[in-house]
Order: sequence, then C-alpha cells, then structure tokens
Amino acid sequence: MAVKMTTHVLDTASGKPANGMRIEFYRVLPEGIELINHGVTNTDGRLDAPLNTGHDFDEGTYRLLFYVGDYFASVGHADAKKFLDIVPIQFVVDKPGAYHVPLLVSPWSYSTYRGS
Repeated sequence: MAVKMTTHVLDTASGKPANGMRIEFYRVLPEGIELINHGVTNTDGRLDAPLNTGHDFDEGTYRLLFYVGDYFASVGHADAKKFLDIVPIQFVVDKPGAYHVPLLVSPWSYSTYRGS
C-alpha cells in the first residue's frame, strides 16, 4: 500500500484557509534530520502535491515545521511573531497508509490531529 503524507492549515484567527504558509517536512534519524520536501500552501490552505512525492515514506519518525509567524506577518496580523513563530509537529509512522496532519492555528495557539 502506498503511503502518502498530506497536510492543510486553517487560520482560526480569520476563519479561512492559510494561503501562503511555508511548510517543511523532515525525517528524524539517529544522526540528525533529513529534509524531504517543502512547499507553500495554496488558497485552500493545502499543498499542491503530497509532501513525500518522489520520496519513500517508511516507518519512522517525521517532523513538520509550519512557519506561522511569517504567515501571520504576511497577512498583516498585529500579533504576528508575538508568541508563535515556527510550529513543529513530530509524529511516528508505524504502518503504511495515508497520513494527513492538519494544523489549526492562530498567532496565540494551535492544535493538530491525525486526519483522514
């Protein structure tokens, strides 16, 4: 079964998808971290392709970095970078399947879950 890694970001301060947020996707290895892919969200708050396109997505530990401070600054939010700057989400892939890790974020808080 192919494993696919996707995400999307919702700006809970505006109630809209986060358009233009930079995201980086890493594999966490004993010797450090390896950048797998990066991208910028579209008008739907999603990336145009899965984050693991062109890369194996095996069992292991992975990290997403969401550049929320830069995003909120780019949309002119008065509280940009006053609390959150980069939101890291580190998670484990324990078996093949689709992994969808969304982010709901404001300049002051965030939440995530394993979506479908």
